[in-house]
Amino acid sequence: MNALAGCLLVSALLFSVGLAGALTRRSAILVLAGIELMLNAANLNFIAFCRFGPHPELRAGWIFVI
Repeated sequence: MNALAGCLLVSALLFSVGLAGALTRRSAILVLAGIELMLNAANLNFIAFCRFGPHPELRAGWIFVI
C-alpha cells in the first residue's frame, strides 16, 4: 500500500465515523461534531491529492483547505 492509499483509507474511515455520528445522534452538539469529522476527512483528501499529485509544488489544495 502506498502513502496515497493510506491517506485515503484514513480519510474514508474518518468520514464514515463522522457520518455515523451525524446520523445516529440526537444532540445538536454531537451532530455538529460528526459533521466536523466529515469536513476534516474532506480536507485530508485535498491535502493528500495535492501532496501526491502530478505537481506537488503547487499549493492549490493547501490554500483551499485553509
